[in-house]
Amino acid sequence: MTSHAIFKWAQDRRIEWHYIAPGKPTQNAFIESFNGRLRDECLNEELFSTMPEARAVLAAWTSDYNQDRPHTSLGGLTPLTFAREQKRLRVQRSRPASPELRKGSAQRALTTAHQRERKANRLSE
Repeated sequence: MTSHAIFKWAQDRRIEWHYIAPGKPTQNAFIESFNGRLRDECLNEELFSTMPEARAVLAAWTSDYNQDRPHTSLGGLTPLTFAREQKRLRVQRSRPASPELRKGSAQRALTTAHQRERKANRLSE
């Protein structure tokens, strides 16, 4: 009965419903990885007494996950640092520069940002 209610809810809101093919768990690998992290790092570690408490703890974990923790997919940078560097690179690219300066500047900028972040982390420890 629950699945029928969810399916109707999705239909009423014109949300496309996609099923994972039987025997194809890799179609859902990203969300399963995230769910595992959420369970291991937050839900298994906390005992919630109230909904406001659960919301507050989950909001703090979400903030840490989305802003403060380094992600390997971002070259070891935090999402916040990565976003700042991307913005800086866009501004830098909009300015005329010699071809020698442009060559490899994106990789150097990300490496430099990573080094600055690691140094700041060491100083704060």
